[in-house]
Amino acid sequence: MFHDKKIWIGTSGEEKVYIYPKMANRHGMIAGATGTGKTVTLKVLAESFSSCGVPVFLADVKGDLAAMCRPGEENDKVRERMDAMNLEENGFEFQAYPTTYWDIYGEKGMPLRTTISEMGPLLLGRILDLNDTQADILTIIFKIADDEGLLLLDTKDLKSMIQYVSEHSKEYALEYGNMAKQSLAAILRAVVALEAEGGDKFFGETALNITDWMCTSYEGKGTIQVLDCQKLINNPTMYSTFLLWMMSELFETLPEAGDRDRPKMVFFFDEAHLLFDNASKTLLTKIEQVVKLIRSKGVGIYFITQNPKDIPEGIMGQLGTKVQHALRAYTPAEQKAAKAAAQSFRENPAFDTYEAITQLATGEALVSALDEEGIPTIVQKCIILPPQSQMGALDDVIRKDEMINNLLYAKYTQEMDRESAYEILAKKVAAEEEEEAAEKAAVEAEKQKLKEEEAARKAAEKEALALEKQKEKEAVAAEKQKLKEQEAARKAAEKEAAAKEKRRKSAIKSVASSATGTIGREIGKEIGDSIGGSFGKKIGGNVGASLGRGILSTLFKL
Repeated sequence: MFHDKKIWIGTSGEEKVYIYPKMANRHGMIAGATGTGKTVTLKVLAESFSSCGVPVFLADVKGDLAAMCRPGEENDKVRERMDAMNLEENGFEFQAYPTTYWDIYGEKGMPLRTTISEMGPLLLGRILDLNDTQADILTIIFKIADDEGLLLLDTKDLKSMIQYVSEHSKEYALEYGNMAKQSLAAILRAVVALEAEGGDKFFGETALNITDWMCTSYEGKGTIQVLDCQKLINNPTMYSTFLLWMMSELFETLPEAGDRDRPKMVFFFDEAHLLFDNASKTLLTKIEQVVKLIRSKGVGIYFITQNPKDIPEGIMGQLGTKVQHALRAYTPAEQKAAKAAAQSFRENPAFDTYEAITQLATGEALVSALDEEGIPTIVQKCIILPPQSQMGALDDVIRKDEMINNLLYAKYTQEMDRESAYEILAKKVAAEEEEEAAEKAAVEAEKQKLKEEEAARKAAEKEALALEKQKEKEAVAAEKQKLKEQEAARKAAEKEAAAKEKRRKSAIKSVASSATGTIGREIGKEIGDSIGGSFGKKIGGNVGASLGRGILSTLFKL
């Protein structure tokens, strides 16, 4: 409750316990076992900061913070506490607070998005659960994207970038170092797994502009930004990393504020132990740096957790406000933790801090804050004020109406998809494929040309060979024809000579026959005349003729 320009958190006997607004950016802690009243304390502080004009962010893990947009209602317990603390006499009244609802998944609030580039490789590597080598390669991928002017807005941009770097790893190796394809494939699988869990929904645009939270209502109350985390908390690493990103965004966005009479904003981090579980040394260093330095930006961070030991010592030492609800101390480990919590307070001689921590009732707490000089006050055993807004869950219809009527609704429910790495690399890959296809076509054309030239050469050689063979065949045929003709001529000549010889012999024979007949007859006549008488002449003639034929035959044989 904002009272007398101070934040009234509770009473210790008759004494009011305050937090000074100008010291509220020194951070704080609300701790205690389950069911001891941490949620009520958180609401009281958030309402008080809102009432003094300070914007507030809080994570609604259980769904019981959303009803702050509705005034609270009186019941027996509240009435009892109001009477015991004289709240009505001090201006206590039930009231609503300006509340804006967000949900990474866009179900119970406006979509709360950021871009891959804004998340950065360190936090993204934690979400993806990468080992050191893979985280280093992811950092190189971000560097390549930055050097080449490629925006990484959503998961498809990141996947495209990983695939492109994998395909061109040899080209990048000389400038950025070797990147094993196995590691790149592992990072890609982690991104796909993140998408399967719905993580792709909070990477993209319209991305959150943190300055939209730095506003007040027309009544001067700081707006309360409620992030519904009932679904997100199922992925503790994603939950804690996303809230750490918002803290980092506040740190990097806001200018130096110096000393102010009140914070620019107060950030409540519920289930704060998730922020430090399994965090690497590098990440813990970054968290401590943000917590230490964000104070100068006018931002107060309040961690809500069950046990103070969940918060590292380096951060614990930065907390100016501590609200400690009851701790159970039944086991030696629990007793040790309770003693450590007690020792973190400035001792009050009026009571034993350790015993008080273990015996606090629900709604009671040990409180220590910074005084106006920035010095921690002695611990006070307090009864915490009741909230002024409604407790419990908010009706979905009312929540929807609150969302639609919010001035930021139109801006953040509009999903954008600017040209980024995915589109640019798709064009680049298409151009490379087109160029490769052109080169391939040129090579194929050259091969085809060479093939055709080779075919033409072989055809020419074949044709020349066929022509040569044809010429040889024709020459052989001509030679054969010539020989044939010569043979025919020879035979004709021989035949003609034979015929001529025959005619000659026939002529000779005829002449000879005639001559021999005459000679024979003459010889026969002579013989017959010698023999005597006509009979002798006849015989002599025949003998002479035969003799003439014999002589002729003998001559032809010779």
